[in-house]
Amino acid sequence: MALDVRIFETVSPSRFISFTIPNPNSPSHLLRVAVLDSPIHSSDSSPRVAAMLVPKHRETDWIFSTESGHLQLLLNLPNISRLILIGDDPDDISNSPADDSERLKPLVAALSPKPLTKEEAPFLIYEDDVVSRVELERSVGPYVGEMVIEDVEIEIDEVTREFRRRLRFKRTPNLVQSDIKMVRTRGEEFEPRLTELVHPYLAPMVASLSLIGCDLKRRPKALCIGVGGGGLLSFLKLKLGFEVTGVEIDPEVLRVARRYFGLEERFASVHVGDGVDFLKRLDDVDSKFDVLMVDLDSSDPVHGVSAPPVEFVAKDVLLAARAVLVPCGVLVINVIPLSKTFYEELKDVFRGVFAELYEIDVGNGENFVLVATVSIRDGNSGFSMDNLAPVILKYVDAIQRI
Repeated sequence: MALDVRIFETVSPSRFISFTIPNPNSPSHLLRVAVLDSPIHSSDSSPRVAAMLVPKHRETDWIFSTESGHLQLLLNLPNISRLILIGDDPDDISNSPADDSERLKPLVAALSPKPLTKEEAPFLIYEDDVVSRVELERSVGPYVGEMVIEDVEIEIDEVTREFRRRLRFKRTPNLVQSDIKMVRTRGEEFEPRLTELVHPYLAPMVASLSLIGCDLKRRPKALCIGVGGGGLLSFLKLKLGFEVTGVEIDPEVLRVARRYFGLEERFASVHVGDGVDFLKRLDDVDSKFDVLMVDLDSSDPVHGVSAPPVEFVAKDVLLAARAVLVPCGVLVINVIPLSKTFYEELKDVFRGVFAELYEIDVGNGENFVLVATVSIRDGNSGFSMDNLAPVILKYVDAIQRI
């Protein structure tokens, strides 16, 4: 049945339609077109539209081939009511010509709501630092769903390139769950470098250890909720000498961490289970920790990329988190706020449970690190950070009490 373009004359929040048509630049090839209307209602009488060309050879990437990836792209575009993605049909990409945005403008106009705005819908270009990528495995976990493990070559600057191994979940296609540096050992072989942190918010999380309010005469203990690829756990053990305990809800994620990301049994004791349940069951005095680090993202794609899950920051959960820490301990949590209002309310909940609250703005326009202390710090003592690299020490100066 032919598609009736009249359905596109009005914006219908959260409506998603995908179809294929002959490519105007080469009718023997097909284009995949996907149209998504924002779930956020706009009172504007002339809704704004944008189009985006899918980069060549990225047609099957979840960012461009799934509704959730499309949604996250749209939510990052302020005041856009409809985003139209245009790319080669993944089943028909051999020798397809480069897309000409000029020749696609009539298509975009036909898919735009009426009345048309006076300005033409802009054609956006998706850019990232990935030069090339090789998919190592796709896997499915009982909790996180489908995931992909990939090696990528990224461009650091005009003359420097670096190899990384990444873990991504299909439910949040635009979010890199785990990211570690890969270095060449001999020949064409690579291995993970576990004593470096490349994920943008991990160095600030580690810098937060400077707020542990006591001089430790023993091996420090860390509890990490959310393992992912295990890069943070490995770093805490290998670089700082922590005794590390991890909690990961999905056993398949843990398998991936061990096979592809260098996580070993000798680095951390990892429990498979729900992090909230683990905290509430942990009432042994001998199981107190100097730091609790939480790195969990929301599993609800409707909210776009956000962290932590709303259920984790309920008051009873934060009370359980405080209970597993020593009196001089700290809770460190990665936050990607849903909104400014949500973030302010989140901080108020923390202030109601912990003695002091600190913040690090990671500076990437997305992540914040919140650090909550069990007790008021006297400023005269603290965890030694002598063996941290300067790239982490610089974040110590960025810690602000709020």
